[in-house]
Amino acid sequence: MDSSIQRLVVDGFDFPLGVYPIEPMKPKEGYTVHFESSDADQPPPGSAGDSGSLEDSEEFELWPDRYVYDIVIRAGRLESLCRSLFAILPGRIYPILDVLGNDAYREVDPYLAYELVGQEHFTEALRRYKGWFFEDGLVGFGAMSDEPFIYIFIDEHKIVTVRVEASLKPKIEAVLEAFDLPEIEKIAGADAAIHEHRSVLEAPADRPDLLCAEEIIEELRDTWGLQLNVDAQRNLDELGNELGVTPWRVTVRLIEPPGSMVRYAEVFLTADSLDKASEIAIIATEDLYASTVVAKRAETASALDDDDSEDDPLEADVLFADRMSESDFEQLVPEGKGKHPRLDQSRLVSIRWLE
Repeated sequence: MDSSIQRLVVDGFDFPLGVYPIEPMKPKEGYTVHFESSDADQPPPGSAGDSGSLEDSEEFELWPDRYVYDIVIRAGRLESLCRSLFAILPGRIYPILDVLGNDAYREVDPYLAYELVGQEHFTEALRRYKGWFFEDGLVGFGAMSDEPFIYIFIDEHKIVTVRVEASLKPKIEAVLEAFDLPEIEKIAGADAAIHEHRSVLEAPADRPDLLCAEEIIEELRDTWGLQLNVDAQRNLDELGNELGVTPWRVTVRLIEPPGSMVRYAEVFLTADSLDKASEIAIIATEDLYASTVVAKRAETASALDDDDSEDDPLEADVLFADRMSESDFEQLVPEGKGKHPRLDQSRLVSIRWLE
C-alpha cells in the first residue's frame, strides 16, 4: 500500500483511499432496496454496474425473482460488512473480478469463474490482498451462487450490491441492521459526485518484492479459475461496434517442462478477435522458446538428459490481451516494427521475453 496517500474524510465519513470526490458533497450511509423480476425473458445483469458482462454466459442459469440492495458504508467498516455478507454464501461459489484495465476499447476487464471454487480460496485472497480489494479505486470484486441464488459485488467505488432470492431477504437485512445501516431513499458514496480513481499499490521497479496489480490478477486467475468474460470470437467495443483488425499487446506465461521455470513473453500483433490474438501469441511464444532457450542449452552442452522429457508439451497461457491504439502501438513495439501497422489481416509483429 502506498503510505503517502491521505484519506479523505467528510462529515465523519471516510472514503476509500482509491476513490474520492473532488467536489463538495454530503455522503449518505445506508441502503436502498427494490425488487427485480425473474430473467426468464431477459439476460441477467452483468457484474459491475449491470454492464452486461454475464449476459452471454450460458453456463449460468437465469436469475430468479430477487431483492436488490445497494449499500454505502464508510471505508473503515466496509471489510467487516463484506465478510458478514460473504458468510451467507455457500461453500462453493463463482468469484467475480472487475479491473479498470489497459484495453483501448473497453474500460473494465470483467473476469468470472465458470467453475465452482471453494470459498476458502476466495476468503484467503481477500485476507492477503485486503488493501487492494477494499481500498483500490481500479478494482471491483465479488462472488455469486446459483443455489441458493446470491450475488454480492463491491464495485470500484466500493458501493456494495447484493441480489438475493426472497428466502434470504431476512438474513441480508439482519446483517444491515447489525451494522446500524438505515434504509434511505437515496444513498451517496464517492460516485454521487465528480470523483477520481487511483491505485493504492506501491510497486516501484527497484522493489520486485512488492506486487503490482497484474501479479495479483495472475494469482487470482489461477486460484479462482477466472476467465475474461468477453466475446472471444469477435472484436467489439463497449457499445457492441465491430472493430475489425486492431493492434494488440499480449502477455503470455510459459512454464518449461517439467514445470521448473516460468517465463513471460510480450507479444505485439494484429488480430480480429481475442481467440485469434491468443492463438498467434501462444504459437509465437512456443517458437521463441524453441529457437532461443533450447538452442542455448545445446550450445552450452546443457541439453536435457535422455531421462528428461524433452518432448513434454509446454504450458503456455495468455495472461493479458489488450487492444491498443495505433499511436500507442507504434511507441511500444520495439525496434520500430510497430510503425504504421497493417490492419488488413491478423499477424505477428514482434515478440520478446520479459525480464
